[in-house]
Amino acid sequence: MDAPGLVYLCCSYICPCFQSRSKDTEDAVLVKESNSVKSSPSTELSSVSGKIPASPLRVPPSPGRFSMSPKLDRIGSVHLTMRQVARATQNFSPSLKLGEGGFGTVYKAQLQDGQTVAIKRASRENSDALRSEFRSEIELLAKIEHRNLVKLLGYVDKGIERLIITEYVPNGTLREHLDGVHGSCLDFSQRLEISIDIAHGLTYLHSYAEKQIIHRDVKSSNILLTDRMRAKVADFGFARVGDNESGKTHVLTKVKGTVGYLDPEYMRTFKLTPKSDVYSFGVLLVEILTGRRPVESRRSPEEKVTIRWAFGKFNNGEAMHLVDPQMKEAVDKKIFKKMLNLSFECAAPTRADRPDMKSVGERLWAIRMKYLQLGRGE
Repeated sequence: MDAPGLVYLCCSYICPCFQSRSKDTEDAVLVKESNSVKSSPSTELSSVSGKIPASPLRVPPSPGRFSMSPKLDRIGSVHLTMRQVARATQNFSPSLKLGEGGFGTVYKAQLQDGQTVAIKRASRENSDALRSEFRSEIELLAKIEHRNLVKLLGYVDKGIERLIITEYVPNGTLREHLDGVHGSCLDFSQRLEISIDIAHGLTYLHSYAEKQIIHRDVKSSNILLTDRMRAKVADFGFARVGDNESGKTHVLTKVKGTVGYLDPEYMRTFKLTPKSDVYSFGVLLVEILTGRRPVESRRSPEEKVTIRWAFGKFNNGEAMHLVDPQMKEAVDKKIFKKMLNLSFECAAPTRADRPDMKSVGERLWAIRMKYLQLGRGE
């Protein structure tokens, strides 16, 4: 389907529901820390004009000066050649593949010192075309550090090979957990904590980094989970540096993101602000609560677009019909409705009607405190 058609389709489905990212060597630089980027397909639309420990409310400031020409070797202590990369990935064995997306394929890799990392390898046939995306991700990841954001460890840019090396996050993607791929289902407490973690990561990008960063591809398959079920936002290939001055927008010639999560105002006007991430987060929050993907093509027309279906149910007093049936526990009605209401505010079709991510994080924190007072709904 061409871009105008996709824009029309997404807007027509969603809008009626509401009112109102060195030197030329083979070396990659890694720091001595470990813990992956799991890639998943994104869409580029060419435009024609125990329980989980508590999450801190405070988001730490940016750790260092932001430069658009980062020198990654200032943080490095381990150097890899392409031969070493091939050995670490067993020559990019399919058995070590973690995921695949528009940029390329992500592999689990074990270094000689025993450190496990994730290596994202750009598609060789699209190497030149993906250079901008590669540079964008490197430049941005090199300058951010937050526990809810995947950490850059190194990179390789040699000939037709472009590799991004990040910490390995062992527990797969949020979408996999919502699908039950890893066995047990996420309970409500875990979903709430994951939502708060994502909000903290985005708040850091929007408000605490020295240069504002807009992710542009917030979705469940770009949220990685640690072995303690902490969430980390991954895949910064579409990210853009924003403007810390309130009200500023970027006019872009291409709309990038994933259908179902794309801000309808961004698609219509090609103007990008942090509120585009807020919209995507709203859609993601509904996904977390219901377990449904943003677009469920096999369902009936009235249930095909999850945000529209959920909004209708909520307005008809059927909010509890939206609870993911995989959650066997009793979910407190007031808590669930507060989260749904917040998700709809975030996914308002007009950016002026959406809260900023800092406010979203604060409200989720308040919901969490109320939830704990209720004894986790028991």
